[in-house]
Amino acid sequence: MRVLYIGGTGQISFDCVHESVRRGHDVTVFNRGHHNAGLPPEAHMIAGDVGGDTAYGRLAADHFDVVCQFRVFSAAAIERDIALFGGHCGQYVFISSASAYQKPLRTLPITESVPLDNPYWDYSRAKAEVEARLRAQNKLPYTIVRPSHTYRTKMPMPLGGEVSRMLRGKAVVIHGDGESLWTITHAQDFARPFVRLLGAGHVLGEAYHITNDRQWSWNEIVEASAAALGVGEIEVVHVATDTLIAYRPEWEGPLLGDKSASVIFDNSKIKAAVGDFDCPIGPWEGMRMVAERYPPRAEEFDAALDHVYDRIVAAARRERHFASDRAHSNP
Repeated sequence: MRVLYIGGTGQISFDCVHESVRRGHDVTVFNRGHHNAGLPPEAHMIAGDVGGDTAYGRLAADHFDVVCQFRVFSAAAIERDIALFGGHCGQYVFISSASAYQKPLRTLPITESVPLDNPYWDYSRAKAEVEARLRAQNKLPYTIVRPSHTYRTKMPMPLGGEVSRMLRGKAVVIHGDGESLWTITHAQDFARPFVRLLGAGHVLGEAYHITNDRQWSWNEIVEASAAALGVGEIEVVHVATDTLIAYRPEWEGPLLGDKSASVIFDNSKIKAAVGDFDCPIGPWEGMRMVAERYPPRAEEFDAALDHVYDRIVAAARRERHFASDRAHSNP
């Protein structure tokens, strides 16, 4: 098939392009062309800006069998794509997000029938709105895919900046007690079932999440990252989610809207659609792959965010000190 990827170099799409080429598809990648190193030489490249470049408007004239859209984040953008690609492609695959599922979670495991209702994160609500716009029209045949935490070049972390702190010997902050369960999926494992959806008539009008079947605690994920970085023992400071949000309100979305609760995904729907699959790359191997292929640099960090972490760590250490003094004074 002739498959168009809009994006193609991100955490998820890069390995999907490779898997599509491996399966024999005629693949075209549309992006600005700044980070295309490593894409398969068989893929055709079209340079342009998804935000309104003239080249984007010419894509529909090529009548691709499948359009994989990784770069739509708003209702206005999906309305443009409906008008552009409607009648000009056989399947439009929209990359949504599993973070759009209802929060707080009311039931586990999570299936595709869980309502899309996340009051905490604008990003998630925007993805849900795009899905609603797709369902409300009949001009563009679509399939919706909801990845959860999928990675390739970056180690999955609770909040951001933790890898640099580990490399610099600084304490790492984890929300809660670090024992909530989280599902991470390496992009190579995601790509195999994803590409099987392309061109499949029975998946039109359907939504699927694609994730690992396993879960790990955030403590384990951070431990796996430290091991891959070779930093040895690290100091971990556990802090209540509400306290973290008080320090940095923009963490409400990533925490209350995503990472603070345990998640378990039921992948039976996608397996029924494309066949069984497994995700053999666990945290220890996955973090090692990131460290070897895309080694992080200690000096690359957000100074303002790092300062917030320092304040949180200092406050937590004071609280531990006071708690220890109280315990000794009240035997």
